[in-house]
Amino acid sequence: MRQEGQFKFIDLFAGIGGIRIAFENAGGVCVFSSEINEACQKTYYANFGETPQGDITLINPKDIPDHDILTAGFPCQPFSISGKRLGFEDTRGTLFFYILNIVKTKKPKVVLLENVKHLVHHDRGNTIKVILRSLEELGYNVSWKVLNAKDFGLAQNRERIVIVASKANKFNFNLMPSRNEKVFIKDILEKDGDFEYLKPEEYTILDEKYWKRQISGLIFCGYRNKKIRQNGVRENTIHLSRVHKQPNRIYYIDGTHPTIPSQETSGRFWIYDGKVVRKLTITECFRLMGFPDEYKKVSATGELYKQIGNSVPINLINSVAKSIVNQELLNANDINTKHIPELSKQLNFTSLNYGE
Repeated sequence: MRQEGQFKFIDLFAGIGGIRIAFENAGGVCVFSSEINEACQKTYYANFGETPQGDITLINPKDIPDHDILTAGFPCQPFSISGKRLGFEDTRGTLFFYILNIVKTKKPKVVLLENVKHLVHHDRGNTIKVILRSLEELGYNVSWKVLNAKDFGLAQNRERIVIVASKANKFNFNLMPSRNEKVFIKDILEKDGDFEYLKPEEYTILDEKYWKRQISGLIFCGYRNKKIRQNGVRENTIHLSRVHKQPNRIYYIDGTHPTIPSQETSGRFWIYDGKVVRKLTITECFRLMGFPDEYKKVSATGELYKQIGNSVPINLINSVAKSIVNQELLNANDINTKHIPELSKQLNFTSLNYGE
């Protein structure tokens, strides 16, 4: 089994470095990063001392250092399924194609991909089918699972699909370290701060018997008294109309928090502690993702909300990273070719222009 500090990884679509922190905490050393967003690049530099390279379509895979693990929180795009291969060739024109070309060129022992859980159903299931087949055609054993941040010591109900491709045996999600402790909103709150409160007339807390306690751990307890459409609203259901949109909802701190969205730039995360209703602070949002308090936040507030909404649950990814090491997937020396479809021999990788 490898010791800490003995494997190298690259951080593609790096965002603000959530995956990097997770893999460094598992003993890895990051040797390359790529992120096109300039605000994220500045945050990344403030915390890691390096500016990620930009547009992945302009990066020549041959210029990337050798590495054991390729990681990527890649964007979800529809793939063409007009071809019969349903593999590499059908990814052309998408950013995922460039990940695959790096994999083909550098041949990492493990590939880790992270995305929203809806990737499973994206484009009627064709997208996930193409991703899995593409990796198999390049000689990898592939497994995937939808995991939830709340099961890994975080106070957020955030489901994400994790795909692990290995040259060795298939990654076994059942062997991942378990996290039995439950963490709730109240556990990550700051004791002091410049909190933004709602005035009593601006919200309604329901009678506790009407609180909705969900399997996910969320406890919906009230709503903001924002003006809403009145026509067609049935008697005694006005609170349901008010909470049709997430920004109006209020959650009790004894439960978990809903998924922090990537589209929100003003913050919409309202909590109730039994006395008052206030918005989560930026620091609390970062804690919901597992970021340490010493993490430097250098962007404007609106940009920070967007950055954290686009990031990854660090505890979850860290558990996967540790299990990759523990399952000895980094000990593979050669590609396991016994399962590769005959079709892969017919692949024709055309040359790409990397702006050279």
